[in-house]
Amino acid sequence: MNKLRILTLGAGAIGTYIGGSLAIAGHEVVFLERPQVAADLKSRGLRLAIQDGEHHIPDPVVVDSIEEALAPSTGSGRDFDIALFALKSYHTQTFLDSLPAPRPPLPPILCLSNGVANEPAIAEALGAEKVIAGTVTTSIGRRAAGDIVLERLRGVGISGEHLLSKQLGAALNDAGLNARLYPRAADMKWSKMLTNLVANASAASLDMTPAEIFAHPGLFRLEITQLREALKVMKAQGIGVVDLPGTPVKALAFAAQYLPLSISRPLMGKAVGGGRGGKMPSFHIDLHSGGGKSEVDYLNGAVVRTGEKLGIPTPVNRLLTETLLGLTNSDIPIETYRHQPEKFLAKL
Repeated sequence: MNKLRILTLGAGAIGTYIGGSLAIAGHEVVFLERPQVAADLKSRGLRLAIQDGEHHIPDPVVVDSIEEALAPSTGSGRDFDIALFALKSYHTQTFLDSLPAPRPPLPPILCLSNGVANEPAIAEALGAEKVIAGTVTTSIGRRAAGDIVLERLRGVGISGEHLLSKQLGAALNDAGLNARLYPRAADMKWSKMLTNLVANASAASLDMTPAEIFAHPGLFRLEITQLREALKVMKAQGIGVVDLPGTPVKALAFAAQYLPLSISRPLMGKAVGGGRGGKMPSFHIDLHSGGGKSEVDYLNGAVVRTGEKLGIPTPVNRLLTETLLGLTNSDIPIETYRHQPEKFLAKL
């Protein structure tokens, strides 16, 4: 197959995994990072512990500005075929605002960020033809900047609605990334968001593990209710639930909607615990990193805002959003609900 020239926007866990795997497969990859991180990556290279062993890319092409990335002197000098976008949702608008005016000639962007608002924001700024919806279900551990370990291979979802989708899917599969194309981007992105909601905001707010969340009957009922709210919002938009690579989302939705809690709790608890291993969910990591940022407003908050437009009440997603934003912004002391589920549930 023809090799692609790829610009990877960021060398976080996902950017390093996807971009690095494509580079190992022989594709041309340029990484864009902040100056300090870029200098570090240039000096020690990239490391990927993936399916077929440990890989070291000693001399990755790393730049620290979009102008340098798009300059003819970078790499081979030919235009990029695709850009990979795997930033946190709260960095999407910051990235778009940082682009110089007039807008540089960016290639189509495969957006792998969580949530459902990133692709519309990119499309509004750059044009609908410049964005391809995507999602990653593979679990990646980050040892350091540009240094990752594959924890569980599941795959990558790609919207099949773009002219480049098939070529991009073939390239990702060529790199062992288990890509699958989906005919409707909204089905794929909202289905992924369902999986992101589970035991995420509650675990962060209560400083409890997902296993502890599922072991508590009241908290498990809270989890089921937030999923039911999201599923109602999806149904009202004509958005369907689809299975994602290595991720049986249809079974999750069925259990949330139809199974008695006494049956769904041990089944879902085992599935969530096995899927995450010993890792705390992303909202907990963000809250306790002290960075003052949370993706909760782009996940649970998206359910709330869409529900408002459609006239669908979403009180549990609202509670989870407002509480975690308050904790993140230090409007609520971080110890307020720590290991106090009854106090938290009383807010409902």
